Amino acid sequence: MKIRNNFIKENITGYLFILPQMIVFLAFLVYPILEGIRLSMYRINYQNERFVGLDNYVSLFNDPVFFKALMNTVIFVVFIVILTVGFALFVASAVFDKNAKYVSFIRGSYYIPVMVSMVVMSMIWSFLLNPANGLISYFAKDMGMGTFNLLGNKTTVLPIIIFVTFATNVGQAIILYIAAMIGVPKDLFEAAEIDGANRWQVIRKILIPSVSSTTVYISIINIIAVLKIFVVIQLLTGGGPNNSSVTLMYYLYNNAFKYNQLGTASAVGVIMFVITLVLSVPQLRSIIKAK
Repeated sequence: MKIRNNFIKENITGYLFILPQMIVFLAFLVYPILEGIRLSMYRINYQNERFVGLDNYVSLFNDPVFFKALMNTVIFVVFIVILTVGFALFVASAVFDKNAKYVSFIRGSYYIPVMVSMVVMSMIWSFLLNPANGLISYFAKDMGMGTFNLLGNKTTVLPIIIFVTFATNVGQAIILYIAAMIGVPKDLFEAAEIDGANRWQVIRKILIPSVSSTTVYISIINIIAVLKIFVVIQLLTGGGPNNSSVTLMYYLYNNAFKYNQLGTASAVGVIMFVITLVLSVPQLRSIIKAK
């Protein structure tokens, strides 16, 4: 007992320093998650709430729109993560060892869209893609190709949203990769040069393995960001045409604020939380094992 009291006295200062952060963490992260799980088991309206067990989940799995939203979200996650990691690796590996001013220019050029609000970027793309008076349609008509309604076509709407999201967010991944590659020990590059390794061999054998932890981090933050994708869908397509671009977050929003189905919306949130854990935890464990 005396040893325990001494331990508390020695560490009380540290506990007091982390106490405000722990209160914020519990109040704004842990409590909302637990409350969301609880609400997902209730049928809720503005007057009262009634316990229904797993009925909200059953109704979700009987709703074809939910499966469409789930499939679209999976497609977004897979393609945006692959495109972001692949393109950012390509750009970063091409410029990380160049002149400092050139590297700074590349960083700034790609990071500008990240600094701009997603609402602003979505409105810009909405103007460009507008079939009536958008810039893309104008040039298409000028070249005799007719009107392009890319956002109103079931075949093209998903690739367009994937490209817009990727183009807006890839700058952050490029900056992270450049910073990680600059930190790779120079001895490795000198040894590779002595052994006669070409540029591709250096990238494949040295750079990519050395920045693997950065790749995992970029993958995780992009998975979380794509699962929360909402603004682009709301401003460009509204989930259309015919639910072709609806995502889990947009489906959650509709149930919570349009249809007043707060229990169903909470169930969608719980499912998104589980998906995030399933996709992120194995990658985090791989980093911990590597270290």
